[in-house]
Amino acid sequence: MSQRVIERSAFARAGLVGNPSDGYFGRTVSVVVRNFAARVALEQSSALRIEPDERDLDVFRSMEDLVESVGRQGYYGGARLVKAAIKIFHDYCSERGIAVGKRNFKVRYQSSIPRQVGLAGSSAIVTAMLRALMAYYEVDIPRQEQPGLILSAEVDELGITAGLQDRVAQVYEGCVYMDFSRELMRDQGYGRYEVLDPSLLPRLYVAYQTRPAKVSGRALNDLRIRWEQGDLEVLDSLARIASLADEGREAMLARDHGRLSRLMNQNFDLRSRIMAISESDRAMVETARNFGASAKLTGSGGAIVGICEDDTVRERIVRELGALGARVIEPKVH
Repeated sequence: MSQRVIERSAFARAGLVGNPSDGYFGRTVSVVVRNFAARVALEQSSALRIEPDERDLDVFRSMEDLVESVGRQGYYGGARLVKAAIKIFHDYCSERGIAVGKRNFKVRYQSSIPRQVGLAGSSAIVTAMLRALMAYYEVDIPRQEQPGLILSAEVDELGITAGLQDRVAQVYEGCVYMDFSRELMRDQGYGRYEVLDPSLLPRLYVAYQTRPAKVSGRALNDLRIRWEQGDLEVLDSLARIASLADEGREAMLARDHGRLSRLMNQNFDLRSRIMAISESDRAMVETARNFGASAKLTGSGGAIVGICEDDTVRERIVRELGALGARVIEPKVH
């Protein structure tokens, strides 16, 4: 039996402008954060076996330890994401008559992406797993179709409320402008994705809560209901948020960092009109802004991203956000 191991990974993601309009036929600009990654390893085996990540082991020192773990990570681990990825890959191949043979495998997965802070840790596991399956079974899935499959694993199989942004960024990597217009999605089943030169970006920072207070993904549920009901405030705000992505792309191409910074702030302000913002998230944003940096949520909540090119200001932000229980990093985009 061959002992060749297939290893694949996918990085964390931070939305720069436009989110959360991606789930509502909008537009976004996002970057991957290579500081954190989900990694998957497949190896041929007599039976299909999923080996849990150490963070998913149900062994605790006490009931208090269990409660703390649930508060920090939620009730669900990565195994369900791996299973969903396997199922959508199987369904994709079956529907297209692609024979994958009878080879089983054992899969090991791990992730350094902080959980429940809006850095796309769940979709990274699915993305890495899909890449590993494609390599293991030598199946070529067009790149533009991969984000939709990854989204299907989370939305259709697991009932997670999400949009395409995270999956597109993780599949294409670097910095990506995305257009999810209703017409494009209807006519071809995927959006228009443009990879932008990461060197156009100003100096960014990402700050995330080390003890998140919520399970990521829930924040979008109420917004979805209001959108489906035709709430005018939601429709108008999401349209304006989507337009910020177009302006952000223009600002990047013009290397107008000041304009991009203002657009990121506007993104957060518009989001605040239609979505609840936790006290800890608002405190991070306001603290960073008080020192002159821009700040917005990277995703559903728990982490912020912004522009700060002054070293002195950056040091103060690191110190002040640290006092709020947040860790600050400089994201590696490429």
